[in-house]
Amino acid sequence: MLDKKNIIQGTETAVIVGVVTKDQTEQQVVEYLDELAFLAETAGAETKKRFIQKLQHPDSRTFVGKGKLEEIRQYAIANQVNLVIFDDELSGAQINNITTAIGVKTIDRSDLILDIFARRAKTAEAKAQVELAQYQYILPRLRGMWKHLERLGGGIGTRGPGETEIETDRRIVREKISLLRNRLKEIDKQSATQRKNRGEFIRVALVGYTNVGKSTIMNLLSKREVFAENKLFATLDTTTSKVVFDNTPFLLSDTVGFIRKLPHHLIESFKSTLDEVREADILIHVIDISHPQYEDQMAVVNKTLQELKAFDKPMITVFNKMDLYEQQTFDEWLGEDTKKEILQDLYDRWNHETGGNAVFVAATERRNVEGLRSTILNKVKELYQVRYPYKTMFF
Repeated sequence: MLDKKNIIQGTETAVIVGVVTKDQTEQQVVEYLDELAFLAETAGAETKKRFIQKLQHPDSRTFVGKGKLEEIRQYAIANQVNLVIFDDELSGAQINNITTAIGVKTIDRSDLILDIFARRAKTAEAKAQVELAQYQYILPRLRGMWKHLERLGGGIGTRGPGETEIETDRRIVREKISLLRNRLKEIDKQSATQRKNRGEFIRVALVGYTNVGKSTIMNLLSKREVFAENKLFATLDTTTSKVVFDNTPFLLSDTVGFIRKLPHHLIESFKSTLDEVREADILIHVIDISHPQYEDQMAVVNKTLQELKAFDKPMITVFNKMDLYEQQTFDEWLGEDTKKEILQDLYDRWNHETGGNAVFVAATERRNVEGLRSTILNKVKELYQVRYPYKTMFF
């Protein structure tokens, strides 16, 4: 994999930068920067300060204005900051110009997410998917930002007459992209064969924003230990388990979490992983209801499902972390009747909006897990009656 996977080494100190334009409000930018700070923490960087500038449109050379760039430079020198992270995607020329102006390593949100994915990738498939996305990210930025590309694979020392270093680098990257695409096609064929060999089982897939508790719910439902922690993209590899509720078997898959501004190269690269979503019979959309912007996160997931042409599938909406929601919503002076009324309003609203397919749980406390199991079982049984009616007599 590229040396760029080690963008953030050890505990680096960083500042994060966002721009308020006509397309997004200051409140939205603040929310995006909150998430960017969490991404930086996940990658191992400590965020010291955030900079926000209001512009009609980003500067074509340095994204932010000269004054703001100088402010960032002075702060970086005074506070020994060694990394600047922009929330929006930068061109190679912008990265080069900003780095030259402030003398500090500069990356953007896409680069940061790719770095996290590179660290989290464990299987050969995930590593190849991330590496492909990295190369696709780098290719259009070579002229502006690439000072040296480690020579990988064939073509080393075979530069033709008159061929410049940048052209050689481009050729190496294109060859690597082609090799990785071919490798992933083979993996995709194997994955497709594995999915076909699973037999006539109803398939259920957990989907949701990153860090909403999908893996914890997967562990509760499947009684299998899937890695789960309070960090973004804790797991990249799809895990599929055979689960049996009340003598009714089905396949349950945990999938990679979605996020705002997810680099499109990653969506393209993770095709075989996302096929678990496309080919699922039922989706379980897990939501962290304690998050201040949980409705925005729901919208991001729904938009991604629409892009994957998977939004019209039967869906169970699971509102997780109800324990944290209650801690944030209720104070010690609220009476029990008032608390019940607030919760009932919440239940009524989302049951209405989901057509009665909302379930409220606290996975870490195992609260209402039986209610979730019952809801899933009913959906699975309904689909067996439609898809494989002859099998239901055996359950």
